[in-house]
Amino acid sequence: MNTQLESRAELRSYQLEARAWLADNAPSYCGERRRGLTPDQDLALGRAWQRLKSDHGYAAINLPREHGGGGGTEAQKIIFANEEGRYNLPLEYFAVSLGMPVPLLLRYGSPEVVADLVPKAIRGEQIWCQLFSEPGAGSDLAAVATRATRDGPGWRLNGQKVWTSLAHCADWGIVLVRTDPTLPKHAGLTYFYLDMRSPGIDIRRIRKLAGVSQINEVFLSDVFVPDSYRIGPVGGGFKVAIETLMFERYSGSDETLGCMGVDQLVELAEVSRRNGKSALEDGELRAFIAETLAERQGLRNIFRRAMIAIAAGKEPGPEGSIRKLLLSRRVQATAEMGMNLMGADALVYGEDRDAATDATVSWLLSPPLRIAGGTDEIQRNTIAEKILGLPQDHRPDKGVPFNQLR
Repeated sequence: MNTQLESRAELRSYQLEARAWLADNAPSYCGERRRGLTPDQDLALGRAWQRLKSDHGYAAINLPREHGGGGGTEAQKIIFANEEGRYNLPLEYFAVSLGMPVPLLLRYGSPEVVADLVPKAIRGEQIWCQLFSEPGAGSDLAAVATRATRDGPGWRLNGQKVWTSLAHCADWGIVLVRTDPTLPKHAGLTYFYLDMRSPGIDIRRIRKLAGVSQINEVFLSDVFVPDSYRIGPVGGGFKVAIETLMFERYSGSDETLGCMGVDQLVELAEVSRRNGKSALEDGELRAFIAETLAERQGLRNIFRRAMIAIAAGKEPGPEGSIRKLLLSRRVQATAEMGMNLMGADALVYGEDRDAATDATVSWLLSPPLRIAGGTDEIQRNTIAEKILGLPQDHRPDKGVPFNQLR
């Protein structure tokens, strides 16, 4: 992975090349091209777009070429994502795959596993999901109760997962399960990946307020997983899971999280009026835009520093919690400001409207963003304890065997 810092001229040249390539290719995969498609048709379109990007070095830009990546830099990844975000492309199907299992497989997988699974994920040929949250273990990841028991050369999984994005179309999943309930809750967990077509997996869709749903609940009944699918040691799953979440918090170059961003807010303000004047002349709006741009630059600096560290083989740091906390809050605030500009029109909702350009859809989709990947409260705890060095919250279950907890 190339970590060399490019000059401003080099980055500008890359931006213009990426912009021109997107202008030539993206219209065939976005906007009106997606309108009226069934979910299966939209997924097929997304796979085709991901494959095209891979063929031209724009999929997983900062990962090595030998694994199907672009062999580029973190700065190039950010630049391309910003340009790509101008189009309503079917990108959501590959966010989990590229953000969590791919980095983990590159870190822990054997050469044979990496060669088999990583290129397929990057090209969009196979989709991954993350099986972490449970009905009784949302924010407290160490409280998962889904159990795995030894069965010859593998394990049998039984339990329920919930809020699993893309499970309905996933080929593979990463899963955290409890292998020893007699140990304290953090110590008895083990991490696997599994074939989502395995017998015993029941996937049920969950409908969201905004209508469109990519999330599911997943029931596991005697699902067999070979021990060769284990990532990390038996009982060492919590450490791998935390590493996964840290990768997740740095994985997205999309600073809008798929919703309306500050650029789209400015475009809306240009055609909106306040007190007979352009909304862009309003002091409150101008202050919000300035604050958003300043925050964005600070978060980009955190992101770039983290990417350089990860490329050097280091573990991602807790600063990702700062990025996750502020991005999700800013997305919600931006959508609210956009609705204020729209006035009464913001009360009109249509399922065919795009979250990247429509403030109402963004606002409806933004609350889950403050829960997914760790709630605001979890991020604040991480920042307080891991960055500021403040004392931990009192934890009465610390050191208590899991099967003795109430």
